[in-house]
Amino acid sequence: MVRTARVPILMYHYISTPPADAHPYRVGNSLDPETFAAHLDYLQAQGYTTIYLKDLLSYLATGEPPLPEKPVILTFDDGYLDAYTNAFPALQARGMVGTFFIITDFATQAAEDPAYAYYATWDQLREMSDAGMEIGSHSRNHPDLAGKDLDYLVWQALGSKETIEANLGYHPRILAYPAGSYDQLVIDVFKSANFWGAVTTQLGDIQSSEHPFELKRLRISNETGVLQLEALLNYVWP
Repeated sequence: MVRTARVPILMYHYISTPPADAHPYRVGNSLDPETFAAHLDYLQAQGYTTIYLKDLLSYLATGEPPLPEKPVILTFDDGYLDAYTNAFPALQARGMVGTFFIITDFATQAAEDPAYAYYATWDQLREMSDAGMEIGSHSRNHPDLAGKDLDYLVWQALGSKETIEANLGYHPRILAYPAGSYDQLVIDVFKSANFWGAVTTQLGDIQSSEHPFELKRLRISNETGVLQLEALLNYVWP
């Protein structure tokens, strides 16, 4: 039985104001904390309920648990420090949950190397996980995964999985492809490592049990104010 659900999955990166000399990538993928808070308040005012990505995947596979009337999933790629300092407390203050995709080697280096100080450490991620935030894999070191050989992909899948297990105490079930780069071999390897599904950078909000490793998202940029968020959520995506 094919099961589908209209569930918007929002894709955030930085929740902070970029420095004046920031690279265009940093600028374009940054949302200031005040606008992020306005996003959360808008979602609650419109009756949205944040859910875990693993619950969506379970629903698509089995029909359980039932989804709320207006579900939404908030995802945060890369595991930046501002996920801990800005996104996490804003979510907690409103009783909301988020899904954070971690580059596991960078999280390890964050506590050891000043060059990685803008990533959250494992102690910080553990605090978030213990408080009910969902943690998933964003690979070991954020390469494009498409076109890579089997051994390399196994190293990425098992390495990120085992590092999360060692630091947070549970097996991650979810993945965000770095830069949205994947192919069928990538799907096969992560599926064999007992991941349940993955999010892409493909635009849309209709999620299908036929494609649990190709879930669609809605990208949030520095230009996504509340009005733009409303338009994203109300647009009828194909």
